[in-house]
Amino acid sequence: MSHSFKDIQYHEDDRAQRLLNIFEDSGGQLNVSYVHSSDHVVAWHKHEIQTDYWVCLKGAFKVGLAIPQEDGTYEVKWEYISDKNFSVLKIPTGIYHGYKAVEQDSILLYHLTHKYNPEDEHRASVGSFGEDWGTENK
Repeated sequence: MSHSFKDIQYHEDDRAQRLLNIFEDSGGQLNVSYVHSSDHVVAWHKHEIQTDYWVCLKGAFKVGLAIPQEDGTYEVKWEYISDKNFSVLKIPTGIYHGYKAVEQDSILLYHLTHKYNPEDEHRASVGSFGEDWGTENK
């Protein structure tokens, strides 16, 4: 038996840099997103197979959850995850979700219970649920 190295899959676009599929033996997929801008909204999508688990390692995120109601509509709820209050956000199947970094250079660690499958990702456009991603003045 010997140690080994594995290359980590990398993806970059104008929203974030991502390290994907970090550990092969995790039973799912473990990813990290480095989100440089607090101007972009990364939403909406849902899954029918995988559950997501999100942890903010650095900075802060406003997380939108569009939860299906019995009448076929969706209720949007907002959650905040940050490095000031570490917690794991579980996002079950069937819930549309997305995020916006509240601080520049925020880092999101997320575990998927199954390997990413593009056929399991169902998208909706920002604004589809009548939501406002802005910051409320109080």
